Amino acid sequence: MSYRAIEGTYTGAPFHMVGDGFRVSNFFPSGHDFGERFSPFLLLDYNAPYDFGPSAAPKGVGAHPHRGFETVSIAYEGFVEHHDNYGNHGIIGPGDVQWMTAGSGLLHKEYHEREFAKRGGTFHFVQLWVNLPREHKMHPPRYQELLKENMGRAALPNGGGEVRIIAGDYNGIRGPAKTFTPIHLFDIAFRANGVAQFELPAAYNSAAIVLRGNARVNESQTAAEGEFVLFGNAAGDIRIEGLTDDTLVLVLSGEPLGEPVFQYGPFVMNTREEVIQAYADFQAGKMGKPIF
Repeated sequence: MSYRAIEGTYTGAPFHMVGDGFRVSNFFPSGHDFGERFSPFLLLDYNAPYDFGPSAAPKGVGAHPHRGFETVSIAYEGFVEHHDNYGNHGIIGPGDVQWMTAGSGLLHKEYHEREFAKRGGTFHFVQLWVNLPREHKMHPPRYQELLKENMGRAALPNGGGEVRIIAGDYNGIRGPAKTFTPIHLFDIAFRANGVAQFELPAAYNSAAIVLRGNARVNESQTAAEGEFVLFGNAAGDIRIEGLTDDTLVLVLSGEPLGEPVFQYGPFVMNTREEVIQAYADFQAGKMGKPIF
């Protein structure tokens, strides 16, 4: 069996707070500056399981702008509430995903859902930033609430666990997310010794992060909780084996954009001039006001 080469295994940067509601380790770009090596993905923040005590006021991040990319929020434990100034509002809980296209620009805020904040509890969460190609950077904002019951699902052989497909496909089973460029995003919940084997396009930038437990990758390397495995861009299968009953692995793969990236703060464009224009538009109120 020919397996796709493993280019490297990485851990994230030290944990820090984003606002007062997200305790995250940044795997990239702060933890590791992959740059275009991992296009179209721009950022991965991982909020490992963390207990937030009860709070009268929901914790989170207040209204802030974005332009030129998408945010993908994946909830494993706890509940997150979202508002934006395009009238979108949603609450996601364990197994749900929020896929927000900032596009031409909006203001949004994310915070712990009010009842979850009141009682407190364990919070486990991933946020990805996905770049938009030049032709879609000014696409009108949109919001996809992808609930757990609508995900694609594939059972692993011999009762070894289940694959939950958010975007793209796993061995022909598709997920519900609409994307602007080809992306495969799925997680795998293993029982001990369960095996998932699949192939992704050789040219796509691909990786897996262990969110819980321990896994063996391509029969040659063990990855522990909190480790990010980057695959080389070459043909070959990927084989992941869960070594414990509670192993959880997130797989992400996407077609590289092959375009210049200029990011500053909450804006991701192709040139410095476009980011300067984004700030000017925000300050002039062209991205709207935080009326939510």
